[in-house]
Amino acid sequence: MALFFDQAWFDARLAERGATRDDVAVLLKLSREQVAELWKDQRELRASEVAVLARFLGASAADVAKHAGISTPVPEEPGGVQAMLSEMNERLTRIERMIVELKTLILTPRS
Repeated sequence: MALFFDQAWFDARLAERGATRDDVAVLLKLSREQVAELWKDQRELRASEVAVLARFLGASAADVAKHAGISTPVPEEPGGVQAMLSEMNERLTRIERMIVELKTLILTPRS
């Protein structure tokens, strides 16, 4: 992870796309001065800005955050929360089944 905003990396990605810092300003709805602050590491990118910039640059959000400086947040991947909830739901279902089985064992009279 870059300690500071990696200007060279971002400028190279923009050049690959034929884009400029002015395009970043329009894309992120920032002024030229605010974009200059990003490049000088005087302003942090927000997670939502990381996601938008990643799509624009054709890079992963993690890669953009990695080159944007040490404290830049990485936005959550779209399926991340849903996948975790699905896994938790499956675990809860298994636990509920085990509880029913235990209740049955405890409450069933023995001969």
